[in-house]
Amino acid sequence: MPRSWFPVHRILPLILCASVSLAAPQSKLFEQVGPMLDGLAQITGWKVERKVPAEILHASDFKKMMQDHMKDSSNKEIHAEELTLKMFGLVPPDFNLAGETVDLLSEQAAAFYDYNKKRLFVLDTTPDGDEARLALVHELAHALADQHHNLGKYMREGDPDDDAATARQAVMEGQATWLSWAYFFWMRNGRPEIPKDQLEELAKAAGAEGPVYSSAPLYIRESLVFPYNQGIQFIDAVFRKLGRASFDEVFMHPPASTQQILHPEDYFSKLEPTMTDAPTLEGPLGKQKARQYRELTDGVLGEFDVSAMLRQYVANTESGAVEASHFRGGSYKLYENKRDKHPVLTYIVDLDTPEAASTYLAMYRQVLKGKWKRLDIGTQTSSELAGSGDDGRFLIRLMGTSVACVEGMP
Repeated sequence: MPRSWFPVHRILPLILCASVSLAAPQSKLFEQVGPMLDGLAQITGWKVERKVPAEILHASDFKKMMQDHMKDSSNKEIHAEELTLKMFGLVPPDFNLAGETVDLLSEQAAAFYDYNKKRLFVLDTTPDGDEARLALVHELAHALADQHHNLGKYMREGDPDDDAATARQAVMEGQATWLSWAYFFWMRNGRPEIPKDQLEELAKAAGAEGPVYSSAPLYIRESLVFPYNQGIQFIDAVFRKLGRASFDEVFMHPPASTQQILHPEDYFSKLEPTMTDAPTLEGPLGKQKARQYRELTDGVLGEFDVSAMLRQYVANTESGAVEASHFRGGSYKLYENKRDKHPVLTYIVDLDTPEAASTYLAMYRQVLKGKWKRLDIGTQTSSELAGSGDDGRFLIRLMGTSVACVEGMP
């Protein structure tokens, strides 16, 4: 699903162009910028083309930047993003997308690199010591990558809201996370890489914590940490196969999907996601009633999205993750009634075998039961599930290796 659902990563590049108030005095932390850049250059083989200005930023100014950006954002866009989340059952009906975004990022932010201004900032709430040094070298890794691969252009290529954009984000954040730890191991034992036996623990350490994060829905939490904890493992796999050449390779030939991030072997084999259009409303509603609706938004589904949805509602979460690994592609459309604003969601999921598609159909009944208070099954066969729930009537059909869904019909 597009990262516009929870635009943590899309918001950051946009807000960083704003003017800021800097904390004073400058931290001695920044005396390490030069040596850290030189160390990262030795690890990657990238030449340091220019100095990277670094400044301390008040956390209150950072939060105000985000609030101002949310005010400037299109209300229609935020409405569509929030409604999509709710229709898929990934957030509760009373979830506030704009407010949750600001609160979560304000809680989690430690430092950031502005690839428009070519400058990095460390928030004044970041504890001194190893945490601050790790944050600094992470952002310097971004800055050095930007000098060779233009991160702004990299993230603007293609649809900024689809699954491929999430994969690119995982490249950026995963590489910076990997390099920050590789730098520390290099300083400690002279080997610029992450020991295999410590990778999993470091991936877990790339997560997040705090009351806002802990109380957020599963999908929101995982959207925030996916580029870091899955990205570092993807980057490590590419590094072990290609060595130093991997640092350029992931930018010159970026992964096409979150499936390739989760399964690096699919990246090496160039397994592309299928591109199947979500159902239109003319089939289930007829042409005349379909004209009563306008399309609010559409997007591409990824394995990350399907996995999160299944694991949130399927009793055996491991089974949900296994089933999601059979995912091959998908897309969705969100419609809204022109008169009463009632939403209708259509989407399709492609899997690798008819058996996997059949299993997905069976699992999806658990999703419906979990996300709605009321679920009335009218038809249930091996290839079709129909009835009504909190959002209205639904129709789900198995078609070979695909499952097509329409939810919210009047």
